[in-house]
Amino acid sequence: MNFDPKVYIDKGIDLAMVYGPKVILAIVTLIVGSWIVGLAGSLLSKTLKKMNFDETLSPYLVGIATTLGKVVLYISVVGMLGVQTTSFIAVLGAAGLAIGMALQGSLGNFAGGVLILIFKPIKKGDLIETAGVTGVVESIQPFVTVLLSPDNVVHYIPNGVLSSGSIKNYSVNQERRVDLTFGIGYGDDIDKAKQVFTSVAKACPNALTHLGPDIFVSGLGDSSVDFAVRPYCKPEHYWDVYFYMTENVKKELDKANISIPFPQRDIHMHNA
Repeated sequence: MNFDPKVYIDKGIDLAMVYGPKVILAIVTLIVGSWIVGLAGSLLSKTLKKMNFDETLSPYLVGIATTLGKVVLYISVVGMLGVQTTSFIAVLGAAGLAIGMALQGSLGNFAGGVLILIFKPIKKGDLIETAGVTGVVESIQPFVTVLLSPDNVVHYIPNGVLSSGSIKNYSVNQERRVDLTFGIGYGDDIDKAKQVFTSVAKACPNALTHLGPDIFVSGLGDSSVDFAVRPYCKPEHYWDVYFYMTENVKKELDKANISIPFPQRDIHMHNA
């Protein structure tokens, strides 16, 4: 068998003439396209920063936009080399669908995190109640929100649960009402009891006296006249006011000789 190098050289030259410009164009497109995608991501980041967009959400939006731009760029480069991209896009779409089905729970939590960061029903430092947990928001992560409960326990709440469930945010308003109920005996002076409740509420260090307190008879129980006592305070002082009022109302009622009834039962004995 005769080996003729000229034949292979000619074939190499033909291939280079056919595919050389395509390869060069693809390389140039890849380099320039990567630079444009990076520049666009940087401009988007700066634009979001000027708009005072959420600092936590901005990196995710920029990352998603940059990734989509790179995917489009790579598909275009592959097409320039003469590869049929139709089947490639179909395979990529099928793979994306399969991954989405497998990670639908995680994707739901991610989408919930995005919604939370966009609409901002909560933010870091807020005291909230959700999913049976009460705590301060420590951080809002892509998939979970971290809460620190009053007993110093860390809770990880899925963002999907937060975005689709009920949230009580105690930090939205700067004043919070403390609802307390006290009972006195039927034989005690109602007006005198009101004076006691008022004086204790006004003496409470963290109570907002310009907003209250609201004091009124809320009901006539089986063995007591019930009062609703409602001072106001800052959200962070709720428990301070609650415990102060509970302790000091008892002390002042004792000083004023006003009784606090407790459940009791009379037993009558009859001879047969």
